Amino acid sequence: MENSLLNRAMALLSFAVLVGFVGILVGYVTRFDLALIVALTVGLAGWDMWHVAMGHKEDKH
Repeated sequence: MENSLLNRAMALLSFAVLVGFVGILVGYVTRFDLALIVALTVGLAGWDMWHVAMGHKEDKH
């Protein structure tokens, strides 16, 4: 139980760090194509975090 809570907290922290880093990058390098790639990256990372951290994905190995 405690390990699962720690995993979720670390997943949220790492996602926040990723969003902060690419947010600063897009803020200083204002290019439309970069913003599209960052949006795609953050979207995929958020989707993966939601499915893995919330237990929707099973390990089939």
